[in-house]
Amino acid sequence: MTGHLAVVATSQLNQWALDYIGNLERIKDAIHQARAKGASILLTPELSISGYGLLDHFLELDTVMHCWEIVAEILRDKDLYGIVIDVGLPVIHRGVLLNCRCIIVDGDIKLIRPKMTLASEGQFRENRYFAAWPRRHTEEFTVPEEIFDIIGKRNVCIGDAIMIFNDMILGWESCEELFQERVPHSDLYLIESVDLVLNSSGSHWEISELTFSGRIDLIRSATVRGGAYAYSNQIGCDGDRLLYDGCGMIAMNGGVLGILPQFELGEASVITATIDLNKVRAARISPTRGFQVMAEEERYMRINVDFSLALPSGSHSRLRPSEPIKVHYHTPQEEIALGPAVWLYDYLRRSRQSGFFLPLSGGIDSCSTAVICFSMARLVVEAIKKGNRRVISDLRGICGEPEGSKWIPTTPQEVCSRIFVTAYMGMEKQSSQETRHRAATLAHAIGSLHQDFDMDRVVDAATETFTKTTGLKLEFSGATASNLALQNLQARLRMVHAYLYASTMRTVQGKEGSLLVLTSSNVDECLRGYYTK
Repeated sequence: MTGHLAVVATSQLNQWALDYIGNLERIKDAIHQARAKGASILLTPELSISGYGLLDHFLELDTVMHCWEIVAEILRDKDLYGIVIDVGLPVIHRGVLLNCRCIIVDGDIKLIRPKMTLASEGQFRENRYFAAWPRRHTEEFTVPEEIFDIIGKRNVCIGDAIMIFNDMILGWESCEELFQERVPHSDLYLIESVDLVLNSSGSHWEISELTFSGRIDLIRSATVRGGAYAYSNQIGCDGDRLLYDGCGMIAMNGGVLGILPQFELGEASVITATIDLNKVRAARISPTRGFQVMAEEERYMRINVDFSLALPSGSHSRLRPSEPIKVHYHTPQEEIALGPAVWLYDYLRRSRQSGFFLPLSGGIDSCSTAVICFSMARLVVEAIKKGNRRVISDLRGICGEPEGSKWIPTTPQEVCSRIFVTAYMGMEKQSSQETRHRAATLAHAIGSLHQDFDMDRVVDAATETFTKTTGLKLEFSGATASNLALQNLQARLRMVHAYLYASTMRTVQGKEGSLLVLTSSNVDECLRGYYTK
């Protein structure tokens, strides 16, 4: 006989676009973590099998085919039995591409739940690839032949349905659906008495986005009148310009029971919470409210599953329901230091380059970029101190350490000294000693390998060649065209030297590899293209 406590797990995964095998490994890692913590349900992020940032690769049939191959791997693996697994993938149904959840229980697909509201503003263009599914509509989906060979049935339910387990009722909403005027969770809790709503997301980071969009408050308020809610999101950079900001969480009855970090260098993080089903149901008891609505609304299709999610009676002696916690919000300044730092590290390790090169002028823009790189090094050292073996392995690879190396950095400066090169590319006649000194002082403080040289001879050679060819002498005190030409000449020659140094500094140090070139500018300059890469 089952009891009233259930352990629920949600995850945030650092998935890579099109890295099917790597994504599967991270999903399996999360499943094993969840099972080790006693969970009976694991939620993974939106499109967790393919990755979210595929852009037009979503339109390729191979993408869908490879995703089903990964589903087949999960279905075959009996080590993944004993837990309800929620994974995401693109699915083609009736000639239309859908953004779906696939609910797997003990080697069987119980439900495919398509997304009903697509994110199609700001950075998102989901309606370019996917179609929205109608509310409370279900159909039969014919599975690929490889899946049929495993599960032994041709068709599974696809649509907006709920699942009735032996002791719990589960419902779904997906990412953008949480932000709509009429949210699915309202009807799920009120009409169908759903105990737990699962929401998988691919939400990206913006400064103060958690407080501005009210994501956490929306989840809290969704459960105020009785209900549990699990939210999963990607973390890090999956190859696009976006940074996913994590914050996977579990809430119940208006309180947050657990939340994962917004910024971290982890590959697969899992958090669990023990849900008291009696408290969930007691919080929403009303003599007539639900029945009044039920008489007016169309009911959801109900899928019965002979599987118990709550812990057996008598096993609760040492287990206690999770209590609400206080959620910490980063200040905007903290977010600026942490968000870009996580993105830089993810981009660096995935590009398989050896570090970064930054033209450091001593101005506010380049100095800020250098400090963000130092913030990245701080996060790396913090992760190493927490025993993150993947970060240690990746960093050794970036730095060109030989196989079997035991090197472990202890300070951010030590990390910067191995992966960060800065250079002051001055003009002896025009650059100030103040900016030259500022660049050198900052480079010393953060530990970067710093170069300091003047560009006068290179610029003079270019202007002399121009004058010899055209007869026009370029001077800063001359016409507007002359001033702009000289400004751009210096900037473009700095760009050439930046790439020269980035491609050869590792050779100078007797190592292999090259560096990624960082640029720095303010937003206005960047939007107008007035900056030097």
